Amino acid sequence: MAKPQSFYLVCLAFSLVFNLLLIFKLYVGREWELSWSRRAAEEAEYVAAISCSGHGKAYLDGLTLDGKEPVCECSSCYGGPHCSEFLPGCAADAGRPRPQLPWPRLALHPIEQSFQFGSNGDPLFLEPFWMQHASKSALVVAGWHRMSYTSADQSYISAELERHIRKLHAIVGNAVTGGRYIVFGAGSTQLLNAAVHALSSHNSSSSSSPASVVASIPYYNNISDATNVIEFVTSPNNPDGQLNKANVQGPNAKAIYDRVYYWPHFTAIPTPANDDIMIFAISKLTGHAGSRFGWAVVKDESVFQKMAMYTLIDSMGISRDAQLRALKVLNVVLEGGGKDIFEFGYNTMRKRWEKLSNVLSVSNRFSLQKFAPKHCTFFKKTREPSPAYAWVKCEREKDKDCYAVLKEEANVYGLRGSQFGAEDRFVRLALVRSQDDFDLLLQRLNQLVLEEKSSAKLFCPRFEDKLATSTRLNITKRS
Repeated sequence: MAKPQSFYLVCLAFSLVFNLLLIFKLYVGREWELSWSRRAAEEAEYVAAISCSGHGKAYLDGLTLDGKEPVCECSSCYGGPHCSEFLPGCAADAGRPRPQLPWPRLALHPIEQSFQFGSNGDPLFLEPFWMQHASKSALVVAGWHRMSYTSADQSYISAELERHIRKLHAIVGNAVTGGRYIVFGAGSTQLLNAAVHALSSHNSSSSSSPASVVASIPYYNNISDATNVIEFVTSPNNPDGQLNKANVQGPNAKAIYDRVYYWPHFTAIPTPANDDIMIFAISKLTGHAGSRFGWAVVKDESVFQKMAMYTLIDSMGISRDAQLRALKVLNVVLEGGGKDIFEFGYNTMRKRWEKLSNVLSVSNRFSLQKFAPKHCTFFKKTREPSPAYAWVKCEREKDKDCYAVLKEEANVYGLRGSQFGAEDRFVRLALVRSQDDFDLLLQRLNQLVLEEKSSAKLFCPRFEDKLATSTRLNITKRS
């Protein structure tokens, strides 16, 4: 009699466990199953898996073949359906000027005028980092996400994103945000406009004359024609990477600090910046230039209010999709105290600078800006230079247009020195673009230096050995 009872008890226990598991699967496990997002995730994974031979990318919003298969968008100097064909005669793009817009120059705001001549310094050097962190940085958004202009509290900005920005600055130690206000903008250009507006109206209440414009040469041309502001300070400077300070002092002196490059990728962080207006952008921090998102850290409340009102009137606030993407990538940046992305960015840029320096160090015709190793409070060590741009000077007296020299003799395109208020004996070369772009730039410059010394080696035999050593060093590092 005991055996049948024990058998029934075992069956009852098994039945209870089975039913509990079934209930859990039906009512609890279902919450973790993908439903409407499955198709979007599959599409994103499918497009991202298209290799394009490693020299291009396919995109969800790109062109399609017969309305179905995404088309590869190839890197510079590569072509063909799968970007597998190298185009040997193409130009090495080191930040050539953007195509001229078909608008009359005088019809634009001064800052917008200079934007026509802006550079193509796409920070694609960070693309491999995000490919390594694909799952953490991926974003799936519901079709009804944030359809309103404002949040439920009538705010145009994400409070969580602002909190992440403040936390990031505290971790990196590159800006004081305590007791400051933060304004969101559609990239740094809109924030520069907003700051010009705020300071101009701020100055007009205490002075009958407009403020003068001053900027140290060389300067980034977004500010060369701007009016009604005292001083623009880009630090680190674009193009030469120097940590500039305001030159104008006095009770009525105002400055706008462009700090978009003040991250451990590009410079040592000696101390937190503590300026009245500091502008940052996601483009130089994470590489997501196309998201068009930036922010300003502002000390004065009245200036903050005017800047916020300017961005609100100019674009009805900042894209909620851009804010969401910024929040997502900043979550990745903040993991591990920011070490992953900043070590990746710094090591990439340092190696590029070393390779370029090795090539040009044996040339008597070209020279680079000089940097001394500096202590970085973020890395807690003295670090080597890793600038975003090379500020190249043509040393020969006859080479008065360095842009033309590189274009005609090496098929290399950069930006003329005159676009930064300097002599055309200088040219800016972007080091932040893709690996394909940098490799081609290095190859073309190496060949140019070899040609420079092909005749001189008869008069200086030791130079040939030095040049060969430099060439072998770069080939070894590249491999």
